[in-house]
Amino acid sequence: MRVMVIVKATKDSEAGILPTTELFEAMGKFNEELVNAGIMLAGDGLHPSSKGKRIAFDGPKRTVIDGPFAETKELIAGFWVWQVKDMAEAVAWARRCPNPMPGPSELEIRPLFEMADFGEAVTPELAEQHDRIRDKLTGN
Repeated sequence: MRVMVIVKATKDSEAGILPTTELFEAMGKFNEELVNAGIMLAGDGLHPSSKGKRIAFDGPKRTVIDGPFAETKELIAGFWVWQVKDMAEAVAWARRCPNPMPGPSELEIRPLFEMADFGEAVTPELAEQHDRIRDKLTGN
């Protein structure tokens, strides 16, 4: 199963406070362990929401909203995509993670949908299209 591990934003990350050298080293070591174990598929940190945009949809209307966005606890400071056998394995790896922020912080783990999760809504043609897209993304 694939999961997204979300690094929740904090006041420090939203203020643009960058990690220390020690934190970069600890996270680099953890990321190497994830890669060497075949767990990590992708991951990166995000700039503060002040540098971001949101696109609000209402029928055919699109509205662009400039950051920063309120409610820091609802924002994302970074992410990983992991391939794990189950949620228990994801939790075990997350528990090994260095604290990604200088103070208290949280990780959130969410399973990614697989095509099979959508049942009959996925026609053979849509499944084929999905496979073509994934192959292009992964270089297959």
